[in-house]
Amino acid sequence: MSRDRYVDFLRAWAIVLVVLGHWLITALVRDPDGRITAPELLATVDWTQWLTLGFQIMPLFFLAGGHAAGGSWARARAAGNTSAGWLGRRALRLLLPVAVYSGAVLLAVGVCTAVGVDADTLALVGWAMGMQFWFLPVYLLLSALTPLLYAAHRRWGLRVPPVLGAVALVADALVVTVHAPYVGLLNYVLVWGVAYQLGFCWRDGLLTGRRSATRLAHPARVPLVPLAMAVGGGLAFAALVALGPFPVSLILVTGQSPSNTNPPSAAMLAWLVAQVGLSLLAAPVLRRLLARERVWRVVRPVGAASMTLYLWHMLPVLIVAAAFYLTGLAPEPVLGSAAWWGLRVPWLLVLGAVLACVVLALRPWERGLGVLYGRTVPDAGLRRAWPLWAGLAVDVAALTRFAVRGFAPDGRFPLLPALGLALGTVLVTVPRWTAAERLGQPGATRTTDRV
Repeated sequence: MSRDRYVDFLRAWAIVLVVLGHWLITALVRDPDGRITAPELLATVDWTQWLTLGFQIMPLFFLAGGHAAGGSWARARAAGNTSAGWLGRRALRLLLPVAVYSGAVLLAVGVCTAVGVDADTLALVGWAMGMQFWFLPVYLLLSALTPLLYAAHRRWGLRVPPVLGAVALVADALVVTVHAPYVGLLNYVLVWGVAYQLGFCWRDGLLTGRRSATRLAHPARVPLVPLAMAVGGGLAFAALVALGPFPVSLILVTGQSPSNTNPPSAAMLAWLVAQVGLSLLAAPVLRRLLARERVWRVVRPVGAASMTLYLWHMLPVLIVAAAFYLTGLAPEPVLGSAAWWGLRVPWLLVLGAVLACVVLALRPWERGLGVLYGRTVPDAGLRRAWPLWAGLAVDVAALTRFAVRGFAPDGRFPLLPALGLALGTVLVTVPRWTAAERLGQPGATRTTDRV
């Protein structure tokens, strides 16, 4: 089956908006003592919280991820591959670039700690370089659950997302009413799992009445399910914000309780449903646009570099901070003033240029990772998989720690999470070597199919 360009576009669009959103709300101030601080724009200028409705685009990333994972797992299952083999191959594609990025950041943290960099500055930088990691353990967990979720989809279809959503609403009610934070952790899987599960439904035509990757929707026909999702989700979000306890911001704001993202709330779930509905309504028009090769030549490289962009997009902020703020060259109008907003344009352009240079510089590393993946990818028919499961569990714990506390909590080197990520990544590759030994061929695998 040919790839659906629109699915790839959604992934690329989601990453671009995440990058632009983080850059837009990042504010830097040089204190009189020379230190750089980062005041929180969303907490300082209240109206900017409305901007998060446009920049909180991760529901589309999970939707596209579910669409791709459903097709990939269906093909793997039809070829006789095991769930462990399929998961190991997908997880390693994610973990190798994460390990390289984390290794580079941890090396820098270690050097800065050794030379006595200010602990508060180091903690801020470590947090900035790890804040995007919240997505990684959630996506790994959903990938691990894919065979179970897809089996539920095959049996119950469109009834599964509402059930997941209903359980998420119960968990959120407990968080809001009786302050049960650990119950709320379930919503990281349940709420984002709704978008992931909707990706299965979209791929199989349950949301639009046709297989999305094989036919263009008829331009004169408005699919009723996406329309109901867009309208119903939007109205539910408006009601929860206007009448309920939830804020409008779809990004974490310090001191705001309850939050719509930590954990994902009922309001986030409503916005997710609305956003998925809107994306499906827009699909016919955008598919016709993406069918033009000139347009696709622009979109395709962004999608191919999406993981690199996601991981490394805060490095340009540090480079620009060192070049212009530490030196006192950057103008610093009042945060949120007209002059400050006017300077956002050159700010974004400079950061974009620096990120383009970073991506170009990382290309040899990416080619090396491709070779390393080929040499370490787990066997697609893997059955003795305990090292894989143990490695994924350790990786999820380590990545969660980095997401919550950053790469330099309290200005110190995070030794245990660093060792955990290294150990977990190695364990994910162990089944490859054990499988090769059983086959009697060093480095052999049972299939060369790329997931």
